[in-house]
Formats: sequence, structure tokens, C-alpha cells
Amino acid sequence: MRPLIAGNWKMHGLTAQLRDIETISATVHSRSPAADVLICLPATLLSKAAYTAAGRIAIGGEDCHAEVSGAFTGDISADMLKDAGAAAVIVGHSERRKYHGETDAMVAAKARAAYRSGLSTIVCIGETEAQYSAGNRLAVCGEQIAGSVPAELARSGTLAIAYEPLWAIGSGHVPTHDQIAQVHGHIRKCLMELAGTAGAEMRILYGGSVTSDNAHEILGLANVDGVLIGGASLLAVDFDAVLRTLLLRA
Repeated sequence: MRPLIAGNWKMHGLTAQLRDIETISATVHSRSPAADVLICLPATLLSKAAYTAAGRIAIGGEDCHAEVSGAFTGDISADMLKDAGAAAVIVGHSERRKYHGETDAMVAAKARAAYRSGLSTIVCIGETEAQYSAGNRLAVCGEQIAGSVPAELARSGTLAIAYEPLWAIGSGHVPTHDQIAQVHGHIRKCLMELAGTAGAEMRILYGGSVTSDNAHEILGLANVDGVLIGGASLLAVDFDAVLRTLLLRA
């Protein structure tokens, strides 16, 4: 399965940082890529980033509304992302679930909206520190898949799952290799129960304090089909370190 290396800038990025998009795009263009590369950006940068990337890497949004349009001041629809040049979108990120109270049902509705607009979609799942400590990480991930991944879209070939243990995000702490492999194996089982053989072909990404120092080993684990990178995607020098070292062949 071809890996997906995705960056998520979160609420970072001004026009001046498009130079990082140019650098990352040039790295990908100058070598034969062994992975798909996606950078998800704030909506304010999408159009300029898509122009700068010029098709060398994919550009995506960080969230979308479930409705096509309406009286939802400040929200961005999937159609708007597509119109601005996005090829993909993240839905259900832990920070959206935590700070905006997004439920599994809301995430599923956003995934459907993204599909209608022709966007590839990364659906995020993952347990809190309390759930992890209680030994409930497998059950939590299974429940989130059941509630957040629309069964009718699971066979579409447009969805990926990102497992992001909330306690690891931005902390510098990463689960052990055995723990990551265990959770990803469970996610694979859940996807196959939901979508049959299509579940075996869906990419499962790991996210949570991924850097160039640990990405190689993480990507070598069973059922890890890519990574979702936060802080290390903000600067080209850091993101390029992952790409150059791990996923681009000369």
C-alpha cells in the first residue's frame, strides 16, 4: 500500500510561510516519490498554497461544515474547500472533538459532505489519557470508527483513518511500537468488519508527536500506512527531513 504522509498546520501559517510549501513541493518534485504527500492548511492559505504547490503535492483543509451552505457564520463548507484548491480534508481531529464538542455523528456528517464534494477524507480517532490508563483504547477506537465512519463511504476508496492518541499529541511521548501495532491491528479488524475487503485497503495513519527521528520505525509497523504530522510539518526543514530520510528514493 502506498503510504500517505500528511501534515496538519492547525492554527498556524501566514502568507510568508508559503515558502515552506514551495520547498516541500520542490523536494517531492525533484525525486521519485515513494509516498503520497498532503499538507492540510488553514482556509486562508488554501488558494495560494494550491497555486504554489502546482500539483506537486496535494493541499487539504483542516475541517469542513456538514452543510453545503447556509447561515453558519465563520464556517467553511467542503465545496468551498474544493473551490479554493483543496483535494482533501481532515475531519474529527481530536482538537475539534475536545474544544468544539464534535460528536461521532457530527464527524460522520462532515465525512459525507467531503465525499459529496469530491474530497479525500482523513477521519481522526483516538483515546484520551484517562481512557488509555483504564485500558479502554481498543474499545474507544472501535466505537469511534462505528460512529464516525459512514458505512456507505467505507468502500469508496476516498477515506483514510488517522489514529492519534490524545495523550501523545504535542507531548513528545509516543506509544510503544507494540501498542501502536496493536491499535492499528484492531482498527484494521474494525474496518474489515465495516467494509469487507475495502477495509483491508483503507490507509491507517498514525499521528502523535511524529518526527524525523521516529517516523521510520513507526512506518515499518504492521498496518501503519502513513503518518499525520503536526508540529514537524510547519517548517520545510523538519518536514523535508521526514521525506528525504524515509520516503523519497533518488
